[in-house]
Amino acid sequence: MVLDIHATPATATHRGSTTPGKVHYVHGGVARNVAECMSKLGTKPFMISVTGVDMAGNLLLEYWKSAGLVTEGIRRCQDVGTPTVINMFDFNGEVVAGVASTEAIEIFLNTEWVQRFWCNICSSPAVMVDANLSPTTLLSSCQIAAEFGIPVWFEPVSVAKSRRLASIAKYVTFTSPNEDELVAMANAFSAGNVFTPIKRVDDAGRRLPIESLFRMLKPAIMLLLEKGVKIIIVTLGADGVFICSKDGPGFIKEYLKNTESNSSRRKLYEIVTLYCASDKFGDVVDFKSGVPHLFAVHFSVLPASVVKLTGAGDCLVGGTLSSLCAGLNLMQSIAVGMAAAKTAVEGSTNVPSEFNLSIITDAARRIYDTATIICDEPLV
Repeated sequence: MVLDIHATPATATHRGSTTPGKVHYVHGGVARNVAECMSKLGTKPFMISVTGVDMAGNLLLEYWKSAGLVTEGIRRCQDVGTPTVINMFDFNGEVVAGVASTEAIEIFLNTEWVQRFWCNICSSPAVMVDANLSPTTLLSSCQIAAEFGIPVWFEPVSVAKSRRLASIAKYVTFTSPNEDELVAMANAFSAGNVFTPIKRVDDAGRRLPIESLFRMLKPAIMLLLEKGVKIIIVTLGADGVFICSKDGPGFIKEYLKNTESNSSRRKLYEIVTLYCASDKFGDVVDFKSGVPHLFAVHFSVLPASVVKLTGAGDCLVGGTLSSLCAGLNLMQSIAVGMAAAKTAVEGSTNVPSEFNLSIITDAARRIYDTATIICDEPLV
């Protein structure tokens, strides 16, 4: 749980001088954003985190309580500052610089605190961990989930912290890096920087086709799959999303249990299954053949009136997880997650104040229709 401070200049900035603009306090933190998104789509997450006993911590906790979410798993610590991140944006809503003060998470959100809530973990449909956790706490959280067969979603957070995947890859069912985080994660398993950032444009300044982007990212994707990650969801900004696995799209349902239906989730499930055929990719590969396949699907984004881009990836994860918990398959859930991300970029907060179910499901239908298989090849 993080207090975000967003600064947007009204004019061009000048080194060594302040610039007129707007400054906003925003409820943030990757896991907190994901959890809030899930709650607004009908899933009630249990949050394990830490805040200080200060103004920022009080703001975050009061907002959490007002959303009807439990605070039992949120540790309050004296004499420690609540994690805070300051971001500066450009005119296009993109972050140009930022400073993160999140030491409290690594120090006080420790193994002992997480283990207090093993019962919540073992009874959940899925566990999401973000890379702000210390390596020791990440490993402990994943081991608890693995003991009870609960799938783990690893959210990389940043290029620097994404490398923490290396110690937990064999426990991870899902991970959702952007292309730079993907490269860093692959390099964490390599001697030196074997993998390098990709270029989105050719020498003439033209955007590369999606197939070329996939070919450039494929070696890093393959390495993570070989190290044990089951599904990689690569976010590409305006170029959409890749979903990659060695087992095809249908196997994910066997990983989810402990799901409970409610009216909100049931309505989401009914509408999405009506317009997004669950067997769209079902006959592509003989999944019982025992021959692993590298299977990758590309989803395109819909046009959006972008206000700012922070929170989009978190809402994609939150929308996807909430949909999986509602009983939708992976491909349907990704479409809902991308629809939630579209709503997020069109607002000023990390997570929209509300999601209109009809808008979300209509956008999910249109996104689902764009899904294209870009790789289906046996691994030998």
